[in-house]
Amino acid sequence: MNQTRTIKVENIARIEGEGKLLIKVRHSEVEAVHLDIFEPPRFFEAFLKGRHYKEVPDMVSRICGICPVAHQMSSIHALEQILGVTIDPQVRALRRVLYLGEWLESHALHVHMLHAPDFVGTTDVIQMTKTYPEEVQRGIKLKKLGHEIMTVLGGRAVHPINVRVGGFYKSPKKADLADLIERLKWGKEAALDTIRWVSTLPFPEYEQEYEFVSLQHPDEYPVNEGRLISSQGLDIPMSAYEEHFVEEQVANSNALHSRVKERGAYLVGPLARFNLNFDKLAPIAQQAAQEAGLNGTCNNPFKSIIVRSIEALHICDESLRLLENYEEPDKSAVDTEPRAGKGYSCTEAPRGLLYHYYELDEQGLVKSAQIIPPTAQNQNKIEEDLFRFVSENLEMPKSQMTAKCEQTIRNYDPCLSCATHFLKLEFDEE
Repeated sequence: MNQTRTIKVENIARIEGEGKLLIKVRHSEVEAVHLDIFEPPRFFEAFLKGRHYKEVPDMVSRICGICPVAHQMSSIHALEQILGVTIDPQVRALRRVLYLGEWLESHALHVHMLHAPDFVGTTDVIQMTKTYPEEVQRGIKLKKLGHEIMTVLGGRAVHPINVRVGGFYKSPKKADLADLIERLKWGKEAALDTIRWVSTLPFPEYEQEYEFVSLQHPDEYPVNEGRLISSQGLDIPMSAYEEHFVEEQVANSNALHSRVKERGAYLVGPLARFNLNFDKLAPIAQQAAQEAGLNGTCNNPFKSIIVRSIEALHICDESLRLLENYEEPDKSAVDTEPRAGKGYSCTEAPRGLLYHYYELDEQGLVKSAQIIPPTAQNQNKIEEDLFRFVSENLEMPKSQMTAKCEQTIRNYDPCLSCATHFLKLEFDEE
């Protein structure tokens, strides 16, 4: 019998934004999987044309309320490359802590409020509080700690206003950091408790083959600097990004899809950083990973909840060390003068590699810009994961298929902006 089944997931819940899922099955084989992002395009790259370089960091921070620092740091590093800027080591350390604060806020939100309900059998975090009240409260406090870091160093938690090309508008006094230091000591213990908890959650046996892509720094877990590497031998400077990666328009989606030239889909984000940079994690985080059963490798996307928790521990440990060793710089920022040129930057947003490119004219005005976020880079791989999962579970009941498709997507913590709808799943058969 010629039978076609169409699975429509109209609104994907507990992700950052609005998207839907379409799966077509014919003759007991999956024919197509499309994760469609239907939020309207926002044209930030076009908005930036003709604007002065000093305006760019505050403008691009508005791209995302969850990852404003990621866009600020990526733009600043690219612009400082054009302008020939060398910043004070203490300013560099503060920037790193600010960015890690954003990681902590994002990871705590995802682990405890967006992803954990999938594993404990509840539809949302409100239901989860009935059986896991301590875990939810711990997640809220860790998220708040991330906000506090961003407020103290960035001026406010959402769209920070203290960041500028050349440094900061104002550097904190040593005394201003005392409370954060104490809170980070608590954060280390809370992150350890989180790892111990999430490592006991039920995970499906679902090992995947990935080409992992991330930054790699010779001395640090990657955040703002380094070379682009992959698990299949890629090792290039940031300026060579477009020589090896390509974006393509796809039907029914306002997000472009990325792939490695000559190879195809790849993965960025916590799993990629963990697998490619395990030896750069803080010793306490490496030990916690091993105790959780991850000995430097993890190819199960469902276990990304553990990896994010391990990164949260690293964040607290490194931020504590940097703030304890902080000395107030002589100047909060170095002066900059307009200069024509091209600048390239990749940084590690909470969800993975973020690419910014700018060209300035002699007056320091933006001639062109390109911004490639992590979710656009991961979308091909998300669809491949869904294709495989559905193919292996075609006999699964409708409600269970809905939940598992959602969970598979949430493994990646895709950033589309906050969604509040639950999934609607429809089966159409001929």
